[in-house]
Amino acid sequence: MTEPAPEHADVSNPRLYREDGWAPHFARLRREDPVHRHADSPYGPYWSVTRFADIMKVELDHGTYSSDQSLGGIQIADQPRGQDLPNFIRMDPPRHTAQRRTVAPIVAPTNLANMEGTIRRRTQAVLDGLPRNETFDWVDRVSTELTAMMLATLFDFPWADRRKLTHWSDVAIANIEAEDAVVKSEAERMAELMQMAEIMGALWKERAAQPPKFDLISMMAHSEATQNLPLREFIGTFGLLIVGGNDTTRNSMSGGLMAMIEHPEEVAKVRADASLLPTLVSETIRYQTPVIHMRRTATRDTELGGKAIAKGDKVVMWYVSGNRDESAIEEPERFFVGRAKPRHHLAFGAGIHRCVGDRLAEMQLRILWEELLKRDLAIELAGPPLRLYSNFIRGIRALPVIIRA
Repeated sequence: MTEPAPEHADVSNPRLYREDGWAPHFARLRREDPVHRHADSPYGPYWSVTRFADIMKVELDHGTYSSDQSLGGIQIADQPRGQDLPNFIRMDPPRHTAQRRTVAPIVAPTNLANMEGTIRRRTQAVLDGLPRNETFDWVDRVSTELTAMMLATLFDFPWADRRKLTHWSDVAIANIEAEDAVVKSEAERMAELMQMAEIMGALWKERAAQPPKFDLISMMAHSEATQNLPLREFIGTFGLLIVGGNDTTRNSMSGGLMAMIEHPEEVAKVRADASLLPTLVSETIRYQTPVIHMRRTATRDTELGGKAIAKGDKVVMWYVSGNRDESAIEEPERFFVGRAKPRHHLAFGAGIHRCVGDRLAEMQLRILWEELLKRDLAIELAGPPLRLYSNFIRGIRALPVIIRA
C-alpha cells in the first residue's frame, strides 16, 4: 500500500515572510516533494515548484506556462475580476515583446555608462549625509532615497515629488490584509493608482507633444506599441515600471546591508581584493531574493518533475526556494562572496520575462557597496528589521542602524 504524500505547510502564507520563517518549509518541499500540489489554500489549488532546475523549465517554456492576465497573470493571488491591471509582464508574445522592446533601451549598456557618474555622485552625497552615533532607518535614508532618485531620472519625473513614486510602488504591491498596509481595500488602492494615472497622464501629454526624449514616459508616448494604452493597461504598465525599477534594488540594498553586517568575514574578502566586488553584488541579490515568487498558468496538459500538470493549473515558481536549492548552488544557505558562478541565481527570473533592468540594479548596488567600503563605516544593527507582509515581495520596510563615529 502506497503511503499518502506528506502534508506540507502552505508556503503562500504571507506571515511566513514577515516572520522570516519560510526556509525550513521549502527545504522540506525540495527534499520530499519538489513539485507539490497544494489542494487547498486561500488562493485556490496550486503547484509549488521549489527546485532550481524545475523553475527554469517553467521559465523557459512560455508556450506551456503562460503569464497572460486573462489566464491569471503572474501572482498566486488572482487580481479581482474587473479590477485587473494588465501590463507587459502579464502578457505573452507578441504583445509582450513589442512593449518590452519599447522600454528596454533605457537600460542598454551605453545609457548605463552615461548614468554611472550621476548615480555615484548621488550615492556619495547620501552616504556622506548620514548621522553618526544615532539610530536612523537605513531603508528610508539610503535604500528608498537612492531608488526614488533613480526612478525620477528614468521617468524624468519632478524631482521634489520623487517619493510619490515610492509610495505608488508600495500601494501597487500592498497586501490589503496586513495591519500596517498603506491601503486597506482594493477601492483605496485603485483610488491611489488613479491619482498616479492623472499625474503620469499629464506628463505623457506633454512628452507626446514634444520631440522624443530619452525617458520612459516619452519613449512610451512615442511608441506604436504603447502610445494608445487603455486606462487600466496604462495604470498597470506604470505600476510595473515603478515596482520593477524600485523593489528589487531597494530591498537588496537593505537585505544586503544586513547580510554584510552579519558576515564581516565576507566583507573583509572584498576589502582585501576589490575584484570580488561584482560577486558581492550578485550574492546580496541572491541572498535577499526580493521577488518571492512568480506564477504561471498551464496552457495544456503537461508533466513537470514527474507530476501531471493539467491545463488551467496554477503553477508557482518559488524563487526564494530555487535560490536555496542545494542541488544547484553550493552551500546555498551561506552568504558567500567569491562563488564560481555568482550570477547563477533566480532573483531576476529567466527567459523572456527576465528583469529588464537587471544590469541597472547591479550597477546601483555595485556603486553603493563601493562607496560604502571606501568610507569604512562601522555600521551596526540597532534593532530587528520590519519585514513586509507579503508572499510576493520579500521586502524590508524599516531597518534601524547606527554608524559609530
